[in-house]
Amino acid sequence: MNSIWSSLAVTLAVQVLAALVLYVPPVLAPAAQAQVGVHASAVGVVTALIFAAATFAALRSGPAIARHGALRTSQLSLLLCAAGLAVMTSANAVLIVLGALIIGLGYGLVTPSSSSILADRAPQRLRAFIFSLKQTGVPIGGALAGAILPALVAVYGWRWAALSACAACVVLTVGLEPLRPGMESERVAGHTARPSVRSALRMLLRHRRLWELSVAAFMFAGMQNCLASYLVIYLHERIGFGLAAAGLALSTAMAAGIAGRILWGIVADRWHARPLLGWLGISMSAAAALTATITPHWPTAAVIVVSLFFGATAVGWNGVFLAEVAHIVPAREAGAATGASLAMTYAGVVILPLLFLLIVRVSDSYAAAYCASGALTLWGSAPLLKRSTPLRV
Repeated sequence: MNSIWSSLAVTLAVQVLAALVLYVPPVLAPAAQAQVGVHASAVGVVTALIFAAATFAALRSGPAIARHGALRTSQLSLLLCAAGLAVMTSANAVLIVLGALIIGLGYGLVTPSSSSILADRAPQRLRAFIFSLKQTGVPIGGALAGAILPALVAVYGWRWAALSACAACVVLTVGLEPLRPGMESERVAGHTARPSVRSALRMLLRHRRLWELSVAAFMFAGMQNCLASYLVIYLHERIGFGLAAAGLALSTAMAAGIAGRILWGIVADRWHARPLLGWLGISMSAAAALTATITPHWPTAAVIVVSLFFGATAVGWNGVFLAEVAHIVPAREAGAATGASLAMTYAGVVILPLLFLLIVRVSDSYAAAYCASGALTLWGSAPLLKRSTPLRV
């Protein structure tokens, strides 16, 4: 089970199911709101809680991987996601908050553990492509949630739809157990050091290249969530699109993100990941500016093209980023470095959409919010285009 393609299949499966759980609350919120007693729009708070907990878990991922192994940590992440979602089916507001935090603890472990597995096996010439292909699991999980869960709700109700996602996580967890002897690397299995949260933060703060990547990822992840969270509302409420047309624009952006993750991974392996990330940041800033200029007079086709450009850049960068993090640190540090960087990424997912919403409330302008978000991603991109000395850890 040491093959890179077998390892990719396993890590992709874990990523898909973890992302599926992540998208269950927003997909099922309209169906569950009557029993929960809270309007479906409050699901934004649930998402913020999930990523706040994921930020903490990502910082703790290095010690968890060193102690238990990367695949065991992946199994733990699936069980936590399943447990948190099961708690949320209680329809009790307090328990929903608790469930969101438990899901976040699981979700924050997924990417560091998979990066640790792939960093041991991915050949240098295919590293960015492999990491990017694995990261397609996030939009794939979201697409599966949108396609399967509503059908289950119609037949069995929202609780059983959510519990089916829990069951899938448990089944995969059990199915991975026979693979552990072949997949846990000797490096992890024989590692006795116990890296701490403090050491992960020191790694982030002491090394300029890792810090610059993490700051850029903070901005990029925030922009990605602003696209996912507000595009449909913006097009429907301010531009006058019907819900179907606005939903099509978002679906186009997500599909472009899947294709972009694969495409940019191939490009990074043949060029350089760091400057590519810089140009992707500039491009998503341009896409945000274009989105801000949309008016009710624009043809639908033009809006779809802008959405495609927006998704390919703002959703497509993740795999290249993770591959570059794994590249600039020794393989034994990949899990801890990824966790530290992802803590910044998840913080961006929480903070920037809240800033976006604040700008909308103050200015009554989505265009101003998109322009401000674009300015931040532009600022975060600039250091990635500069030449820098190799990282030493």
